[in-house]
Amino acid sequence: MDLTPRLLEQFVVLAEERHFGRAAERLSMSQPPLSQALQRLERQLGVPLLVRSTRAVRLTPAGEAFAQDARRLLDAQASAVERARRIAHGTEGDLQLGYVSGLAYAFLPRLLREARQHLPGLRLHLHQNLSTELVASVRTGFLDLAFVRGPVADVDGVTLHDLGFERLVIALPEDHPFADRDILRLEDLVDEDFALPSLTALAGLAEQVSAACRAVGFTPRELARADSLSGLLAGVAAGGAVALVPEQVGASSPAGVTFRPLDDPTGYLAVATFAATRDHHNDPTVLRLLDLLQPFNDAGRTAGGHR
Repeated sequence: MDLTPRLLEQFVVLAEERHFGRAAERLSMSQPPLSQALQRLERQLGVPLLVRSTRAVRLTPAGEAFAQDARRLLDAQASAVERARRIAHGTEGDLQLGYVSGLAYAFLPRLLREARQHLPGLRLHLHQNLSTELVASVRTGFLDLAFVRGPVADVDGVTLHDLGFERLVIALPEDHPFADRDILRLEDLVDEDFALPSLTALAGLAEQVSAACRAVGFTPRELARADSLSGLLAGVAAGGAVALVPEQVGASSPAGVTFRPLDDPTGYLAVATFAATRDHHNDPTVLRLLDLLQPFNDAGRTAGGHR
């Protein structure tokens, strides 16, 4: 079976345009060769991918699935080619970088500033996702490097580089009675309503919040659930709820919300952060980025607390 990159590209473009004429124009070719190429693709696969009419093209269910997989194959191929060029030529080129949402407030902007200063020829393409999805994308080669939160399961084929810990802090409505305190204990919040992280989209944070509250003897009373950190802060800003969030989220300074540190005798309020790379990678640009992270690493261990 000869599934060439050009043939996959032709099918993906047609899947996006749903029209042979527009697809042929995008591909800088005439319509008859495009139609013949896709008929050949269907014969090779042995399944119909398209439902043709005089005006438009509709994908079969098999065609919809194949279009998604073909896009991933093309993305992976482009990443592999770019990686080879980067390895051959040093720090010029493109790098696919993943991150969890909580690192977008302070950590990621700082890293991007460092990269712009020390690696000016590098173009970073940013992808936000859950830690488990980011690790899987590193494993498959779609991502070159990802910043994730622990704990992380299923790390076969992936190396985790310890970046230290970040504390959880309490986000309060700015008019909350506790807002004028310098520091709080988690047990001070036993009677508060909580905006809690989603058990799926923010599974790691949800588990940590639950464990931290259990360690001091209570179960947080749920007022709302959110699938993003910005959603948690919106719940706090609306009044009536508090939320545990990573410390650097406070850099966003959302209106109506204030942040206070928490005494942490148990160590449950420390969130581990890692850089994920493929095992035995030999990409000098990734190594350079990891070198830029060394001050972050040291600061994280200094500020992070213990387990």
